[in-house]
Order: sequence, then structure tokens, then C-alpha cells
Amino acid sequence: MLIGLLTAVAASICYGTGSVLQAVGSQKSARREAAAGSVTQHGGPSLSSTAKAAMTWEFIVGTILDFVGFGLGALAARLLPLFLSQTVISANLVITAVLSIKLLGIRLNRAERTSIAVVCSALVLLATAAGPEGSGDTPISTHWWLLGISLLLIVGGTVVVRLLGARAAILAGLLSGLGFGALGVGVRVLNGIDPFDPGALLCDPALYAILVAGIGGMYLHTVALQIGSVNGATAALVVGETVLPGIIGVLWLGDASRPGFAWAAITGFALAVSGAVAVAWFGSPKGHDSDPEAAPVTPSKDARTSAGV
Repeated sequence: MLIGLLTAVAASICYGTGSVLQAVGSQKSARREAAAGSVTQHGGPSLSSTAKAAMTWEFIVGTILDFVGFGLGALAARLLPLFLSQTVISANLVITAVLSIKLLGIRLNRAERTSIAVVCSALVLLATAAGPEGSGDTPISTHWWLLGISLLLIVGGTVVVRLLGARAAILAGLLSGLGFGALGVGVRVLNGIDPFDPGALLCDPALYAILVAGIGGMYLHTVALQIGSVNGATAALVVGETVLPGIIGVLWLGDASRPGFAWAAITGFALAVSGAVAVAWFGSPKGHDSDPEAAPVTPSKDARTSAGV
């Protein structure tokens, strides 16, 4: 349990730091592309804009940290109940909020600070209440369902986000979180890991669900960072990657709390999610009280119309 918790905390630090660095790169790119009129007709970032954001050095370093966090998070998902591992990893919201003060010039208001404190308190409750993780043994049909849902989530979500354009920051963050949540479930049920069997691993649909959900979730997170507040986008991501995996872990994978501590697990889980939602709600779409130079530039109506993509 202790090794799993330390692994999840390390993953959280990597993800939180990576998110802020990606936000720095994404918003730099978004300002340049908006000034050049390279946006969709709905005011959102074009595919080329998102690709250019991914080529900034800040984004590249942030992505490397994401990969490290992914490896640590995958290990934590095998060692802890999903409702605990996913929630601890989701505490990267706190890391993101603190670092965004320094790197993005964002000043948190009292409501956001209170919400972050609620998330931290919830994590203490969850750590206290967590019992042994389930086995993760599921029929292969469940793995195919996970792959199908991941494809629908990422492909359908990408289409909807592009149609909504500049209004889709929170939705893109939520969908990216659901993708990362599907990734967590996939890691738990993946065949061919223990004992290691390359044939079983490569034939498992859950492996491809992990790839689809991970890559698609990263793309949608990049879009969310380009058009919205880093704290708001990350908070929406937290909800997506925490709620469903936690419920699935309890209902289908055998995760459980310690005897007599179910109330603490339920309370902690609810507080963690509500605290994350509060950060998204109280956070301005453009990062309130931030340095004006750090705020993304919103393209003019004429620029959006002339882009025509």
C-alpha cells in the first residue's frame, strides 16, 4: 500500500508540473496563431495550431513528464484500488494551481484556495479508508467494450470540441479526463502483465484501448489548455479521470474500503470530486487576475471568419 501511494504521489507531481509547462507552450502558440488568424470558424484552435503548440520546448518537457507520470500511474493502478490511485494522481490539480502562480502569473482567489484545501482533505480521508485492490480479472468481452468506448469517446469528443470551438475548454478537459480514466481501467484489466506474456499482451484489446485513450486524452487536454484556464481545464480533467474509474473499480473490479471505513471512502471521494468541480467553477476561463501578457489572445471576428477552417 505504501509503495503504491508513493508511486501515485510521484505520478501526481509529474502530471501537475507537466500540465503547467504544456499550458505555457500551448498559450504561447495560441497567441501567435490567433494573431495570424489560424483558428477555426468557431474560434477554437486549428489542428495545425495544436500541432505547433506540441513543438514548443515547454510542451515537449511537459509531455516527457506526462509519460513518466503515466508509467508511475500505471504502476499505482496495479497496486491500489482505482478510487484511491486515480484520486491521488488527480491531486496534480494542487501542483498545477501552485505552479501556475509562478509560471502563468495566475493569482488564486479565496474560493479556489478553499476548494484546493478540500481536495487535500479528501485525499487524507481516502488514504485512511482504502482497503485492498481487486484482482482486475474480467472477461475478454469487457476489454472489447473498453476499446469501443474509448474510440467513441475520443473520436466523438474531438468532433464535438472542434464544433464548439472557443467555448469547449471545460468540455475538452472533461473528455480528456474520461480518456485518462479509461486508460487507468485498461491498465488494471490488461492481460499478459503478471506473469509477463507478450502474446497475451499484444492480443488484448485493452492494450489498444490504453493507446487510444492516452493519445486522444493528451490531444484533448492540449486543446483545453490552448483555449481555457489551466486550473479550470485540469479540474475538469480530474473529475473525468476520477469518478468513472472509481465507480468501475468498486462495482466490477473488486476494489473495497477497509472494514468500517466505507463512510470515509464515500465522503473523501465526494469531497475530492466536488472540490475539483469548485476549482473549475470559480476559475475564470482566461485565468482571472493573471498577468495580461500571459492571457491567451482572442482572435477578432474578422480573423475567425477569414480563417474559414
